[in-house]
Amino acid sequence: MPRQPSEQVRTPPPAVARETPAPSGPDLRPHPSRTTRTDGTAHPARTKDTSCTTGTTSTTGTAHTTRPARTPLTPYHRLFAVPGARAFTLGNLLARLPSGMFSVSAVIMIAGSRGSYALAGAVTATGLAATALVAPWTARLVDRHGQARIAVPATAVALLGSLALLLCVRLGAPDWTLFAAYAATATTPNTGGMSRARWAHLFRDDPDAVHTANSFEQAADELCFMLGPVCAAFLCTALFPEAGTLVAGVLLMTGVLVFAAQRSTEPPPQRHPRSASPVLAPGMPPLLLGFLATGAVFGSMEVVTIAFADAHGHRGAAGAVLALQAAGSCAAGLLYGTLKPAGPAERRHRLGLAAMTLTMSLPLLAASLTGSLAVLAGTLLLAGTATAPTMVTGMALVQRRTPEGRLNEGMTLAVTGLLGGIACGSALGGWVVERFSSTAGYAVPITAAATALLLSLLISGRFQRS
Repeated sequence: MPRQPSEQVRTPPPAVARETPAPSGPDLRPHPSRTTRTDGTAHPARTKDTSCTTGTTSTTGTAHTTRPARTPLTPYHRLFAVPGARAFTLGNLLARLPSGMFSVSAVIMIAGSRGSYALAGAVTATGLAATALVAPWTARLVDRHGQARIAVPATAVALLGSLALLLCVRLGAPDWTLFAAYAATATTPNTGGMSRARWAHLFRDDPDAVHTANSFEQAADELCFMLGPVCAAFLCTALFPEAGTLVAGVLLMTGVLVFAAQRSTEPPPQRHPRSASPVLAPGMPPLLLGFLATGAVFGSMEVVTIAFADAHGHRGAAGAVLALQAAGSCAAGLLYGTLKPAGPAERRHRLGLAAMTLTMSLPLLAASLTGSLAVLAGTLLLAGTATAPTMVTGMALVQRRTPEGRLNEGMTLAVTGLLGGIACGSALGGWVVERFSSTAGYAVPITAAATALLLSLLISGRFQRS
């Protein structure tokens, strides 16, 4: 506080550890609410992040300020500054990559040995159906007993199922053994859901950070979708048919062990949750139906694009074309995570579904008007940009509407809805291609996206008022 003009200023003896005041004018001593510039003027100090500036005092008693420390460039730095976050993210990525490898590896391995794509498709479809039934039960155990206690043994059982499938194919066992072995892989834990649950626990009082974390997780999903099938196809063709399954199994077990070892970031288990199943929570049934319709967008787009590339003599390029759609979604997800969401999540979800419906019409226009695979690839890249923001907002709604203590189960139900939609979309897209044409097949993802938008519109009014 400035001294009064009439106050006498005395110079203390050198032995007294007290700062020497200025001879006249305002008091220039450092104040908790001020920092001092070199020209002697005071300005407000930063109060939000005291680690950004450090003060030093010279031997003459003059206050100096050091150069401000470097601040994070993006919100993602804040996520990974949490102790243990980088380690569990690394384990999560290692464990999640095989999710895009197992089915492709199984198809190549079974079709190459038995000479039947129909058998290979039926086996993988059985595994998908078993996962839809078992995954919510596994997630419920994770919520009640903890991630580490359940994820590791569940992964071990799934790994034994994959190895059993490999041996049955290799040794020429009866066809029914392939179905039984692949059904055992349904105990694979939802590492993406467990990772999202950790972020929600770590930043439970910071919605913006949870939004960034969900965006990162969605981008990771898209990255694994891009790299998983490519890695599996390369291993099975360049080495031997069983190589994809073996490498995927090693990555899965290693990733889950690394993930589970990070106990400091693990949410506490809820051994006796008082709430009912997330399926019965208000707003969850129509939201899960929306995820089912969204999954149909992905499943139908994959089958129809493969058929379109095959019809134009470029079947080998179908994987690269589909990877562009995932790349567009991955980039959009990372960008979306740097933005602060505005407005209710329900409204943002509707806008995302509307954008998906609009952008999914671009591949149909490209296929019908040009017939060019290159033009189609460009439209798929653009169509992918609407996917990640929509999925991020949808997962945020799932987290909000899931009862306390059942977060892993709620998010696993959403993933199960997606998987069921992918299966239905694949079947419907294939039927339209067989019955009409590959170009007409692009009407299926548009219809599926419009259905998800319609479901969101039907329930929006009630939850905006609640």
